[in-house]
Amino acid sequence: MAREKVSATLEAAAAGKIPTEFRYWERLWDPRVQRARTMFRTVFRFDPQPSEELVRAFGTAYYQADPVAEAFVDEVYLGELGPKAGRAMLDQALTHGVESVPDAPRSLVRLFEEFETAPEWLDPDLVAQGAAVFRRWGTSVFSFATTSTLEMYSESSIAKPLSYTGGYAGDKAHKRQLETVRFWIDVSDPGGLDPGARGRQTAMRVRIMHVFIRRKLMQQPEWDYDAWGVPISIGDATLTLMGGSVVPGLALWSIGYQTTVREIEATLHFWRYVGHLLGVQPQWYPRDFRESVQLMFAAFVKRAHTAGADGAELVESYLPAFAPKPGTPWRKRLRDEINYRIQIGYTGVWLPPATYARHAMPRRFPWLLHPIAQAPLIFGAETLRRTVPGLDRVADRVQRRRREQWYRNEVGDREADFQPVEEFRR
Repeated sequence: MAREKVSATLEAAAAGKIPTEFRYWERLWDPRVQRARTMFRTVFRFDPQPSEELVRAFGTAYYQADPVAEAFVDEVYLGELGPKAGRAMLDQALTHGVESVPDAPRSLVRLFEEFETAPEWLDPDLVAQGAAVFRRWGTSVFSFATTSTLEMYSESSIAKPLSYTGGYAGDKAHKRQLETVRFWIDVSDPGGLDPGARGRQTAMRVRIMHVFIRRKLMQQPEWDYDAWGVPISIGDATLTLMGGSVVPGLALWSIGYQTTVREIEATLHFWRYVGHLLGVQPQWYPRDFRESVQLMFAAFVKRAHTAGADGAELVESYLPAFAPKPGTPWRKRLRDEINYRIQIGYTGVWLPPATYARHAMPRRFPWLLHPIAQAPLIFGAETLRRTVPGLDRVADRVQRRRREQWYRNEVGDREADFQPVEEFRR
């Protein structure tokens, strides 16, 4: 059944099929959308409405995934060897090279040929600069990136995979959220994407995890292929990359970070390369700030808001995941109490008020005053960093240490394993 659906997705992509819940054209001339377009044009001094060619490429990408990695998953993980042997084979190839795997399947060799070949557009210096900008945002970007995702949980193509697996709902939400943070830290650490580096290995493990989950989801009779496209599609995955680049680059000005357009474009390039390693390789990936803003405009216009209770559960599971757990030592409990309220503050500031009010969420006041109060301090520190020679390197070391401390306070000594979910909850 899964292989038949894979063939169908390839046919749909070739035919230019677009999911029925991609509602860009029916919503484009809504007066509210046009008012937003006018506001964007005033702020950015260019029209945020993208070309018809970009929108159609974006829409058809909901039927595109990762055929190279999928071939390996189908042959090994879902074949006779099974997930355990597939994981061991993958770990061996990541640690010692694919040539060290005895009788390596052709699908594994092909996967690593692509993985280890630098794309023609790659600029390593720009990747390093983009990673440095992402590190500079410290732990604030962890909170913002997740909060921006909460807004997109209204979309079935995003919410349904997470809801079916249960990974970001209920008690499991904290573990999966922190795995995402570990991924962000690993890929953005200095040299994190170099051959053999931890971030590069993490990217491959996440890539295989996504493919495995996609395959399992495509076997679910509830998955609405016509409305949503394929699970974890190139369309939605590209928006996730935007959530680590242009979106925080603009939004974090609200709490004092001074990110220039050139720096935002560096983060675009950095996340484009991360996406390449993850198997997210659209030809239409934004090349500059203008194109990235236009893609995000299309992403917000096309929304269908059909996720319903599944999306609401994901939104409402986020903040409780940070609440202190019973039986924890008092020092950790105190840190957790503080961090929990900090997360409420960030979410209260960045999540649109209508979305916050529509869900069962903790009271925002007075915790939303925290990000507002720290904005002048961050702005001052950013000004010093930009003007005092050598301070940029000091700030980078400080933020790297703070990120790791924040992560360890949440997970302790436990390491992220990036294991695909074996059983879905429905």
